[in-house]
Amino acid sequence: MKTIYILSRLLLIFMVGLSACSKSPVIDNATMLDGDQIFDPSLYNPVKYLVSAAIPNPTTAQKNTPVLIAVHGYTATTFEWDEFRAYSSSKANILLSQVLLGGHGRTYEDFKKSTWQDWQEPILTEYNALRAKGYTNINFAGSSTACPLVMDLIKNGQIGANGMKYILLVDPIVIPSTKILTLVGLVGPMLGYLDNNNTAGEEGHYYHFRPQETLQQLLDLTVKTRKDLQEGYSIPTGIKMKVYKSIKDPTADAISAVLIYKGLTNSDGTKVDIEMLDSELHVVTRLAGRENVTQHDKDIQTHVFDDMYKMIEQ
Repeated sequence: MKTIYILSRLLLIFMVGLSACSKSPVIDNATMLDGDQIFDPSLYNPVKYLVSAAIPNPTTAQKNTPVLIAVHGYTATTFEWDEFRAYSSSKANILLSQVLLGGHGRTYEDFKKSTWQDWQEPILTEYNALRAKGYTNINFAGSSTACPLVMDLIKNGQIGANGMKYILLVDPIVIPSTKILTLVGLVGPMLGYLDNNNTAGEEGHYYHFRPQETLQQLLDLTVKTRKDLQEGYSIPTGIKMKVYKSIKDPTADAISAVLIYKGLTNSDGTKVDIEMLDSELHVVTRLAGRENVTQHDKDIQTHVFDDMYKMIEQ
């Protein structure tokens, strides 16, 4: 039975990959993020996106103002947190850093050769830059793949009690909903890449094509995250964590939240806060660019934003 299961999955991936046909996709430079014309705006206007760049010499009041480092997921860009920026723009007591993952927001070839450690680096860079400038109330909000990236920083002691207050995880991917990812090492080199099936509103903000090399990096990251959680570790003293998880997430299985609940503890040994959301979306905090967004989706997004803001502003 196990052999039949594996063969069926291989066949499924092969069928999905038929649309690729070639290991080198045909990229439309005029519309696709993958091309050499469209880049994430944070690359050429960092002052608008990073607090460390926008405020080179913070005042004492600014140093004590809550800063939220918001980080997107795999194949995405800073666009994924634009809606929270719009939400928080009228909140004078929060500063927002939208961090672009390494290797993202650039050409397909740049993305293709990046590692998950490359993706992670800008998160730590902005955190350390804020610490160096004296900020005392640093917080983190991550969606999807950003979550295991920051969890790894916690596990390695690179983010700790030095100014960090809240860590908020939105639809963290520890177990993928689709099992295709687990077989990428077997058939990925044969396929070359997979189509991301972006909507018209997502094109230019998300990679249209997923290189098999980056899928392998994502697999490696999730496997490492699961092993770390199986071993168990604690959040540093003074930091609080909350996880928001869609129940019917098509990308990150809901059991991801269970593994975090079992494997991560607060410094006093208590469990981290998990909130399961009645949603069928992956990354409920991003609705822009999606098709068929309902009022229920909007209500959930508002609830999560309100909850995040209430914690951070304290």
